[in-house]
This record gives sequence, structure tokens and C-alpha cells, in this order.
Amino acid sequence: MRGNRGVKDLNIISLEDARRLASKRAFSTLVKPAGAACNLRCKYCYYIDKSSLLGSSSPGRRMELPLLEKYIADYFDSVQSGSVDFCWHGGEPLLLGLDYFRAAVRLQRKLSKGREYTNSLQTNGTLLNAEWCRFFRENGFLVGLSVDGPPDIQDASRVNAAGRGSSDAVRRAASLLRDNKVEFNTLTVLTSSSEARAAEVYEYLTEELGSRYLQFLPAVDFVRGADSSLQAAPWNISARGYGDFMCSVFDLWVKKDVGRVFVQLFDVTLAQTCGLKSTLCTLGETCGDGLCVEHNGNVYTCDHFVDSDHLLGNISGSSLGDLYDSPQRLRFALDKRNLCSPSCLRCEWWHLCHGGCPGHRIEGRNCLCEGLRMFFSHSREAMSKMRLLLLAGRAPAEIMYGA
Repeated sequence: MRGNRGVKDLNIISLEDARRLASKRAFSTLVKPAGAACNLRCKYCYYIDKSSLLGSSSPGRRMELPLLEKYIADYFDSVQSGSVDFCWHGGEPLLLGLDYFRAAVRLQRKLSKGREYTNSLQTNGTLLNAEWCRFFRENGFLVGLSVDGPPDIQDASRVNAAGRGSSDAVRRAASLLRDNKVEFNTLTVLTSSSEARAAEVYEYLTEELGSRYLQFLPAVDFVRGADSSLQAAPWNISARGYGDFMCSVFDLWVKKDVGRVFVQLFDVTLAQTCGLKSTLCTLGETCGDGLCVEHNGNVYTCDHFVDSDHLLGNISGSSLGDLYDSPQRLRFALDKRNLCSPSCLRCEWWHLCHGGCPGHRIEGRNCLCEGLRMFFSHSREAMSKMRLLLLAGRAPAEIMYGA
């Protein structure tokens, strides 16, 4: 009874409410044409062990062109409003070769029917060369480069099958992207190696590699202990370490880089401070707007939930739109809010955090809660000042000059 009373008091969203409030269908997909295949063996990788489930570890396993064409056509047909955004992911998508992506672009042009669309691609950078970069520039690809920081941090986790680090290769990749004028951002996984080194990591990314768009993704993985209980993986960044890291980066950014460097967490927090919806799924009130499409056509609710419980269907037999509208996908989306702990829903930071990623929760509570609270509290005054600047029609960068 106590639990039921809490559900009523906290205004749980129902499937019927979600359908009634839904606007024209708009969603994104993360497509993995090479499945879990990758030439690196990152120590924290959550995806390489999906190979047995997906059958994608063997050479030659990929989304074949007829299925790729079906996916592209279906995606254009299923998204009813806005741009159609193709995000190519992996594993390592560049393992498929340049001709594969040339074919994909030709299919997009053939099937778009005048619709606006974009392409982004996430890569570890080790296979990049000038020819790839010319292709990306000529076709307007945004490239996400995975890099965890200076060489000792990068090489502690991001290694190849022989155990060799990838720092030299990723530095070359960043140089190639800059020299060829390819728009790119950096995706940095924060691990135990990152703790207390925020300034070094930030300066390396922005000054050494020339990144102007930064995403920081905290490593949150669970392993089975000797007693079979779930325990934090040894490479995880701690909640306090994550909070300290983001607060330290924020202090550097707000003093000298507002308007020059864009950090995803800061942009989203400022937007929500201004009353806008989060564009980052982990901080949104609901999730499930980014479907994961695997090389075999299987569609999952999220690429962090690629398992039999979250399989929505296959594009060979169902449209992406029908899978997105399915009760299973809707329940997954609404559970982000509905299964939060009551303390989360009543927290002063709920409007910014919304309980964080469901994959980071233990008994309904986000294991990064302490760090997120640290960051929101630490940045609140500056965020409020930048909000006032925006309301006055002025640039948030004026905060650097005592505005």
C-alpha cells in the first residue's frame, strides 16, 4: 500500500497519457552496420561481449546492402517530422571500408525524397586516413572521435588485441580531421584513471587535439563479485570523482572558453536552466527516443540495453515507426521516470537530472547521484547568470568579463 500511495502522489505517467500527448513521430537511430566488431579491446567496453548475441565477431559479418537499403528507406518513411539523423556506430564502423559508406550515401540520396538528413559517425580513429577525411568533408559527416585524454590515460584502457595503446593513432586522427577541415567532436570516457586530472584532460582535448565540442561519458559498469552480487567495476570513476572532474572542467571553461568550447553537459544544463527540454537522453525525463539498429536488423530500445529483454523486433518484418510506437518501447521510455526512487522525484535537482541513465541505477537510485548533485550545485550561480544574459539578448560568453 505504501508503494501504491507513492505512485499516485508522484503522478506516474501512463501509456495512455504518453499516446495522448505524443506529437508527430520524431526519433533517432544508432545504427551498427558492423555490429560489435572492433579492432580495439578497450578494457571498459560494454559492447564487445555482445558478439555472441549478435553474431558479429567473425570477419565479414555486416549489414548487407539490401538490408541497409531497407533500413534507410524505412527510416525516412518512419520519422514524421524534423531532420532524419543517421548515426553510424559500432564496434568500429570504419572496419567496413570506404566503399561501404560510399554506397550508403548513394542510397540516402536515392531514397531521401527531398527530406533533410544528417550523418554522424563514431570512431576510435585508428583507421582514419586522408581519403576517409575527404569523404567525410565532401559528404558533411560529423565525426565523433573516441579519446580519453593524455597518452597514459588513453593507453591504460584503449588498447588493441595485442595490448598496445592507441594514443599515437588518435593524435594522428585528430590532426587529419583538422587538416582536412572535417567537423569533429571528442567523446571521452571517464574512468578511475581520470580522477583528479580534469585540468590535464581538458587541456589535452582542447589544446593538443583542437577539439571544440566535448562529451564526457562516465564509466559505470557492474561486475559479479565472488558472492554473485553486482559490484562496481574497478575501472569506474567514483561518483565523487565524477563530480570533482566536471566541477573542475566547468571552472576552467567558465573563465576562458564560454562560446569557444562546447561541453555537452554544460550546454544541456544551461538549456534546462532556461526551461528547455534536455537533448541528452540521460538527463531527460523519459528515454527511448534513440533506437539501436544492429547489423542483422534487430532493433533494441537503446544501445546500452542490447539484450533479449529489450529486443523490439527486426526491420525485415516490422517498420521502425511501428517498433518505436510499440507498447514495449513506450514502457521502456516511461520507466525512466516511473521507476525512479521517490527521493529522486522529490530532489531539488530533479528538473536537471531526472534520475540519470536507467543503466546507472541501483534500486531506482543513480549511482552517480552524488557527483551530479555536486556539479549542479557548483554550477548553479554561473548557470543563472548565463540564463539572465540570454534573456537580455546577450551572449553567455559575457560571463567571462564580469557581466
